Amino acid sequence: MSDGSPLDRAMTLAEMAPHASVTVGVLAGREESFPDGRLHQPPVTRLDGTEAPAYVLTNGKRGIGLGTKRNTTKPAGDRGTAIVVTDRRTLCLVGGDEADSVIEVPHDSVVAASYHTGLLATRFVLRTPRKQYHCWAKRSTSESLLAAAAEYVEERTTESPEEIETDDGANQLTYRGQPISRENHPGVPDDPPSDSGATDDGEGTDSATQNGNGTDHTEEGSESRIQYRGKPVDRSE
Repeated sequence: MSDGSPLDRAMTLAEMAPHASVTVGVLAGREESFPDGRLHQPPVTRLDGTEAPAYVLTNGKRGIGLGTKRNTTKPAGDRGTAIVVTDRRTLCLVGGDEADSVIEVPHDSVVAASYHTGLLATRFVLRTPRKQYHCWAKRSTSESLLAAAAEYVEERTTESPEEIETDDGANQLTYRGQPISRENHPGVPDDPPSDSGATDDGEGTDSATQNGNGTDHTEEGSESRIQYRGKPVDRSE
């Protein structure tokens, strides 16, 4: 399948994909809303010979959150972001000034996949033993697409996930080997409060989140510093 032009291959992969989110326009870099290209290099050219995309998420200005929602790799200028979920990995591509940022999360490194929806923002979240990736999606993304992508990834995880050794900045803050999060420490927010207001593609701060199991949560806590047993936890460590 590696033969032929990127456009020909994109057409073939889009026809084979199980979900309509995989489009020729995104794969081949021929979207009308991005006349100069969402990315410098079309996503289809980054796929291995027999690799097949199953789901695609996109956003205009949000990029990818590494470790936390605040630590983001954002697209430059008129570029954007594409998250391609294939049969092997989740490929996160962020258009930069001169080149694309490429963040790869193999399915066999994933501990859990989930999604979060809100009035102003939508996220597809991947967690490995020590890392976390917040893949922002445009707010019009359907919940059925997010749920299907999360289920697809979790079906391809292993009982003993291998950590991603690349230093990509996505390390989670931990205490005694456990991630500092609301799941492990009830009442403690995952991140400092984000700036209010939406971006130009309608993506802002989550007002509610939902995981892959359908459990709803409300973002809570206005403190910008996390404490553990009365002592502040330094996020820079």
